[in-house]
Amino acid sequence: MGGGCFWCLEAVFKELAGVESVQSGYAGGSVANPTYEQVCGKKSGHAEVVQVRFDPSVLDYADLLRVFFAIHDPTTKDRQGADAGPQYRSIILTHSDEQWQAATEVMKEVTDAKLYPDPLVTEVGPIEKFWPAEAYHDDYFARNPGNSYCRIVIDPKVSKFRKHFQDKLKKK
Repeated sequence: MGGGCFWCLEAVFKELAGVESVQSGYAGGSVANPTYEQVCGKKSGHAEVVQVRFDPSVLDYADLLRVFFAIHDPTTKDRQGADAGPQYRSIILTHSDEQWQAATEVMKEVTDAKLYPDPLVTEVGPIEKFWPAEAYHDDYFARNPGNSYCRIVIDPKVSKFRKHFQDKLKKK
């Protein structure tokens, strides 16, 4: 799934109970084995996404999606805060019909609850190919806590997640 910079999603999902791994990467575009520069250059069609592996006996896919919708703005096309471009679009790429169904149901739930004043623009479709991002993106937030982007953009998302989903945090 993608909802802005993959560093933000990775930082949150790594703290979510039931998540086994989070890999930053690119998907939803047409260029094979894209680079960060190609994706940021808006020529590949890919979004910055994270591939989340989780234990369904601990974490329900719908709950994973509820966290996703709480930590980004799914109503702004190709934008999350100051990050703008199609690589930052809100997107859910599913691995099965069951995941697609859960995504559409959670989107309806979010819409019906009026969590956002504007309509959702999140794309939902099947994953065709996931391309892992370059290794320097791995654990970016954890490795760069003093970075201004991490402090200004990622810290607030992680704090919001911790506040609203205390019961879903990994036990330390």
